[in-house]
Amino acid sequence: MKAINQYFTLSNGVKLPKIGLGTWQVKDGDEAYHSVLMALKNGYRHIDTAEGYQNEASVGRAIKDSGIPREEIFVTSKLESHIKSYEGALKAFEQTLKALDFEYLDLFLIHAPWPWSEIGKDCKAGNVEAFKAMESLYKAGKIRAIGVSNFSPDDLDNILNHCEIVPHVNQIAYFIGLDQKATIEYCRKHNIVVEAYSPLGIGYLLKNEDIIKTAEKYQVSPAQICIRYCLQKDTAPLPKSTHEARIIMNKEVDFEIKPEDMAFLDQIKGDPRRWN
Repeated sequence: MKAINQYFTLSNGVKLPKIGLGTWQVKDGDEAYHSVLMALKNGYRHIDTAEGYQNEASVGRAIKDSGIPREEIFVTSKLESHIKSYEGALKAFEQTLKALDFEYLDLFLIHAPWPWSEIGKDCKAGNVEAFKAMESLYKAGKIRAIGVSNFSPDDLDNILNHCEIVPHVNQIAYFIGLDQKATIEYCRKHNIVVEAYSPLGIGYLLKNEDIIKTAEKYQVSPAQICIRYCLQKDTAPLPKSTHEARIIMNKEVDFEIKPEDMAFLDQIKGDPRRWN
């Protein structure tokens, strides 16, 4: 089966397609609308957005206009990182549903354990409140799965110790060079599926000489090596593109990176997002 048609089964039985289209930094309006439409036309069935991306309305409109039945498309959105209250989370979810023009959402995530403007701030109590609101929405059938994003093992412990439902998903930055072993092992132990955002290192990895060398060996693009790497690490990559040729290329990852080449790629270290 082609990778684009493969899926993870979440702990509650919901199927999450292994490759999704990321829409972070994709502008609202024509850009977001056409990138989602192109992805759906070319076989993608997993679209990732967020209230913080400010493109939910365009994403929702593209999904409706695609002609594909809503139940065949897995859609994720996220609670903005600064919302850390029960009532605030309920209100934000209703706004997301209204923006998308949906009756339900497939996956809703707490975008981060702290506000982006205050990275590292202790928001443990607020995260519990927000997650409990998501639990109530899940039980009401408004969301098919709930989870978190950018959560460390310590952040996850807080949810597991104070909430009823173990998050179904943890979406984290993950790509060649960024060691997330501790978080991935924690998630594996607790049957939490890991989604990999920025699998191309926001484009920086496409210029990495070792990745280029590996791509040439397999006669594929550096982007395809990066996406395949994430898949072989048992994570669900969410590559972003607004160009149809690249959207198509990013799903054509039906090859296997040999163990020795995976080990070679494992030796690459560093987070290129911080070099600029």
